[in-house]
Amino acid sequence: MPMFQPSKRDMVGGYEGGGDGQILDLDTAVKDGVLGGGVGVGVGVGVVGGMACEKLDLGKMIEELDLSEVPSVFICPISLEAMQDPVTLCTGQTYERSNILKWFNLGHLTCPTTMQELWDDSVTPNTTLYRLIYTWFSQKYLLMKKRSEDVQGRASELLDTLKKVKGQARVMALKELHQVVAAHATARKTLLDEGGVSLMSSLLGPFTSHAVGSEVIGILVCLTLDSDSKKNLMQPAKVSLMVDILNEGSIETKINCTRLIESLIDDKDLRSELISSHSLLVGLMRLVKDKRHTNGICPGLSLLRAICSHKDIRHLLVSIGAVSQLVELLSALEPDCLELALSILDSLASIPEGRLALKNCSNTIPIMVKLLMRISENCTQYALSILWSVCKLAPEECSSVAVDAGLAAKLLLVIQSGCNPLLKQQSAELLKLCSLNYSDTIFISKCKLTRTIL
Repeated sequence: MPMFQPSKRDMVGGYEGGGDGQILDLDTAVKDGVLGGGVGVGVGVGVVGGMACEKLDLGKMIEELDLSEVPSVFICPISLEAMQDPVTLCTGQTYERSNILKWFNLGHLTCPTTMQELWDDSVTPNTTLYRLIYTWFSQKYLLMKKRSEDVQGRASELLDTLKKVKGQARVMALKELHQVVAAHATARKTLLDEGGVSLMSSLLGPFTSHAVGSEVIGILVCLTLDSDSKKNLMQPAKVSLMVDILNEGSIETKINCTRLIESLIDDKDLRSELISSHSLLVGLMRLVKDKRHTNGICPGLSLLRAICSHKDIRHLLVSIGAVSQLVELLSALEPDCLELALSILDSLASIPEGRLALKNCSNTIPIMVKLLMRISENCTQYALSILWSVCKLAPEECSSVAVDAGLAAKLLLVIQSGCNPLLKQQSAELLKLCSLNYSDTIFISKCKLTRTIL
């Protein structure tokens, strides 16, 4: 058998990772920074920053670390995942044991990488490479654990600090806590375990500065709040502060306010008067119309849809001109945002004022017709529902406009498609309504304009 020759895939920073017959100088690898310093190379004990620990499970470390970049020598060429039990073939190529055995069980007698025919199908445990893999992952894993403990400790310290300081010192502590909580799940858990939500809630009130309120809201939106915490935050003074900050904060703060309010109104016992705020609706409409910061559109529309379940809110939205503003936005929205906006308009069409506002908006019918069968079944359903509400309100006037915009042909497409039977039935009813203003011959000709409207 020829002597094993490592391939380029079996090299880390110039150090060979071959079979047991090869010598891998791990001390030199550590010294030269391939593995980093301060890590023991034995498989029994790992040492990081002076911390000793019992042997760790390699599979668990690989799973928990979930690293995007791993040295190529550690990667099995078959699965493209880090190896836990590397073995080497007579060709010098190394694979994860389970993967290469599956290859053999499929009847292959070649090396998967080189496609050389194997003169010996035995596999040799590559213990040197295993030690290298284990040591590298141990270092990463233990450093991750240490950082996690440091983050938890820092989060606790900041909570204690916030109980003592005021003014600018409080703002600075909140800013740091906001950064830590946003970046680390362990910090979020620490806040929940150590009463951080109650502390944050106590900082919100009628006399809270916007600097403090913005950071507190940024922290709270990162957390999973329980029912009691939500009820506490839904006090009128706290909601009023959130609405004020929504109207005056930075785009990031506005988005955080929007998301926090939406998370709070999930409660079925919510009193609609808490969110029946003219200022809230105006702030949300400004957010969704802000062309400079399009990342606020979907959060704003999402909250609007959530609060549209309350009839009082629908009346308020119509009164501030939301219908025409939302209709004008439709053409420029991404699919996810478009569906949210259509859902809101459909809700507004459930009240007389909303239907009238939709009818009076000159672009409503052409845009709704255009959206049929264009984006998704949900969008088609909302657009169809809106068209039905408008055409039923003024059959002669609106049906004529709709048919001229190509509605008849679009409705035939819906009826012939494989969509929801309810949509087909509604399409048939709307088609019948639209046909009342035309003779059979003329209406049939209107149904053939598919080329010009698709």
